[in-house]
Formats: sequence, structure tokens, C-alpha cells
Amino acid sequence: MAPDIAALKGERPIVALTSYHAHTAAIADKHCDFLLVGDSLGMVMHGYETTVPVPLDLMIMHGKAVVRGARRALVVIDMPFGTYEESPSVAFRNAARVMKETDCGAIKLEGGRRMAETIHFLVDRGIPVMAHIGLTPQSINVLGGWKTQGRTQEEWAALEEDARVVSEAGAFAVVLEAIAEPLAKRITAAIPIPTIGIGASAACDGQILVMEDMLGLSPRVPKFVKEFGRVGAVIEGAIQSYAEEVRARRFPEAAHTYTMKDDPTPAKPVKKPKSS
Repeated sequence: MAPDIAALKGERPIVALTSYHAHTAAIADKHCDFLLVGDSLGMVMHGYETTVPVPLDLMIMHGKAVVRGARRALVVIDMPFGTYEESPSVAFRNAARVMKETDCGAIKLEGGRRMAETIHFLVDRGIPVMAHIGLTPQSINVLGGWKTQGRTQEEWAALEEDARVVSEAGAFAVVLEAIAEPLAKRITAAIPIPTIGIGASAACDGQILVMEDMLGLSPRVPKFVKEFGRVGAVIEGAIQSYAEEVRARRFPEAAHTYTMKDDPTPAKPVKKPKSS
């Protein structure tokens, strides 16, 4: 539950990954404290250029799948662009729908000071909220690109204020995205809730990455991503082998073929073409 994640601050680093399917959730569930159904699924799975077009129904569909796959990790679901900014009451209506239809444990929304009232409104009505400050992808059109935050000290005060305010509003944790290390360290020490870094250094209380990025499935990854696997190459190799065996009639073989119940004779293997 959300309070369990909050209680880990100062105890040990928090481990998190994004997940969009039941089967990856079941694997990551064994190792992660929470799983985020991020609106990054719009880019990773559906080919959008940004997260802005992602609809609420899509988040709910993937959220249901992840909840079915997870057994112990907290499942947090992103509120997509346009579903919470209008007013606290609109945010509550949509967040309540997400929690009721998916059975997730918390929602996440982007924004610092401007979302404080909404965070307080949701938490006061029983919805655990994870905040998200720094580089906020849903605001990419205002930010003017994927820009690191806090690289000059002139930017620090606003970001520190964002962190303080979302904490005071009742968020149980806050994601710090693409924030320079000295500022991330300063924020982490200043607020009582866990900071979850993504491109914000090991100074944070925990870390999260997009699963497809760290598995080597994404064609382009940010500087802050380490590829812990090269799953994309493994998948392509397997597909290439499959295609070659099908074209050469080496697959399926007798071991992969059904025989008649009343015929004790095993199916004869298909004659393989002569090699040139």
C-alpha cells in the first residue's frame, strides 16, 4: 500500500519499474516495491510521439492487466493529460474511476505548486497520490522539449518549492525526473516523503525506469538509462530463427504435431527440401 512505500524513506532504496502487461508485471512484481502503469505506454506501445494523446480508457485497460499480474507490489497508475488539470472535482471523478475499475493502489499526476490543491482534495477523499515534478512529459509543449531541470541555481527555488508543496498537500512520494544531482540531493534531504528518481541520480530515495528502456527494447533512450539487458536483440534473433525454420519446413516437427487418437502410428515428418 502507499503508506508502506512512504515508510521506506530512510530505511532502504525503493525499486520501481513501469509495466503495461500482466506478464511483465508478474515478473517485475518479484523484485519491485511498486509498479507504475505510466502514460509512457502511449509512446512505448502505441507509437505516439509524446504522452499527450493518451486517453483515460487506455490507461485503465493497461492498469487492469498490470493489477492482474502483480501480487505484492503497489500498482500506481498515471492520470493522463486532460483528466485532472481542470479542477479538483474533475480530477477526483477520473481518479476514482481509475481506482474502482482497476483496483490499483494509487494514482500519479504531474505538477508541483499548481497541483497542490488537487493533491490535497484527492488525498482527503481517500485517493493516494504520487506527485511528479521536474521534467513533466505532459507539459512538453510548454517546456519546449525534453530538457533537464535544475542545471542552474536560478531554477532551484521553484523546484524546491514544488517538492515542499506536494509533500505538504499529502502526496506519499514524488517522482523527480531529469533533475540535476545537487538539486535532487537537496530536495531529498528537505522533504519527509520519498523521492523517486528517473534521471535524478542515486541521491534519491528510490529509482524508476521505463521497463522497455532498461531491457534494450527501445530504439532511443535518454542519457540516464542503463540497458540492463538486450532483449530486443534476443527477440529479433528468435523471430529470425522461426522464419528460417518455417520457410525450410523444419518447423513444426513431429514433436509439435497432433496425431489421430485411433492411429497408433506417429505422424510422419514432412520431407525436408534438399539443400542446394
